[in-house]
Amino acid sequence: MYELMENSRFLLVTTVYFSLLLDNILLTVVVPIIPDYLYTLEGNSSLNGEEDENGRVGLLLSSKAFVQLFLNPAVGILTGTFGYAKPLLLGNLSLLLAALLFAVGTTYETLFLARSIQGVSSACIGVSGMSLVAFQYPEEDKRSKVMGFVLGSIALGVLAGYPIGSVLYDLEGKMAPFLLVAALIVLLIGLQLFALDFDPVTQKGEGEQSSWMYLLLDTRILIIAGAIWFSTTPMAILEPCLPIWLRTHIKAKKWQLGAAFIPDSVGYLVGTNFFGMIAYYYGRYKTAVLAMLLVGLSATVIPAASNMSQLIIPHLGLGLGIGVADAALVPLLASLVDQTGGYGPVYSIQQIAVSLAYSLGPIASGELVRSVGFPWVMRAAGLANVAYCPLLIYLALRRRTEPTLVNSSGREYDSFEKPRQYQRFYDSDDSL
Repeated sequence: MYELMENSRFLLVTTVYFSLLLDNILLTVVVPIIPDYLYTLEGNSSLNGEEDENGRVGLLLSSKAFVQLFLNPAVGILTGTFGYAKPLLLGNLSLLLAALLFAVGTTYETLFLARSIQGVSSACIGVSGMSLVAFQYPEEDKRSKVMGFVLGSIALGVLAGYPIGSVLYDLEGKMAPFLLVAALIVLLIGLQLFALDFDPVTQKGEGEQSSWMYLLLDTRILIIAGAIWFSTTPMAILEPCLPIWLRTHIKAKKWQLGAAFIPDSVGYLVGTNFFGMIAYYYGRYKTAVLAMLLVGLSATVIPAASNMSQLIIPHLGLGLGIGVADAALVPLLASLVDQTGGYGPVYSIQQIAVSLAYSLGPIASGELVRSVGFPWVMRAAGLANVAYCPLLIYLALRRRTEPTLVNSSGREYDSFEKPRQYQRFYDSDDSL
């Protein structure tokens, strides 16, 4: 019976893994394609043309995050009624539509629509997918390990997306990479129809709507969400701005525009797959602080590169820092709401943080690059990460000094703010 349950859980996690994988492949496969495609399509060659293109590309890439930003709360609430499986399937159907529109789109407006529709898919997949994993693995140690593994799909998707976009675009044109992604999504939808349980009663979503007020009043959750936002922002800035900066300042070739992001993906993959359990045993807050310091340092160093090889180390550090931060903080959010079962709302807050980074980052950076230049924009993003670290240190010190409540089974509960609403996880942050 135990083995059967483990196999069932593994199959469900597999559907979430590949949903996030394909979502992030589509997310990043456009990055080396769209700036160059629009630049070629519209014939911009002057300096003013380059600055305008930064803004237009930033707006297009951020449209997905804006849509996701507004849909995340709705998906979080709907999981309480419909469970986690139905939104996950809806997300993959939307992802298929977005991939097909990217393949056939030849105007800025069509590509903008495709990117926006992906915002629908990302909201559904991100919120319901991580909620499903949190629900399936209530054991803290297993949850940290499995969530790190699932988050690794994001890195693998990013790692695959950039070179797929660069190479296929260079060899076969714009349609090829998007048709490949669409075919893989069709296969995944078939797997989900077979594997997922679409009965919301079995997923215990009934307490999720009532937990929203507690979540929004909990300073821990807000600070954690802010840390995810700040650590993600440098990458959100790089995606629209770096390809254009590489083309004009380093004279990079088309295939190099996507290859420049490979070290980020490798770093994120390492961070999520290997640091989930490390953060659990040595302290999630402390691990997140170190990760944000690494993100800040890496972001400030990137503009100093004068050739492609000099980008490798800072990009690797940036991806590693973001991955370690996610591996520490994303499972922590589930731990804070275990007593209410409000995984949908808490992961919609997490996805809102990511969406804020990917919506405001590209738009703000497009305007700021025009006024102060790309190097200063990256330095500001890096310093912001360093400046945010004291808030995480504050949480670590605060939980160390607060008394705890222990129930009859020996589990400890956090006593500050909402002692009966949030189950306290056990890790080594108490020994800061």
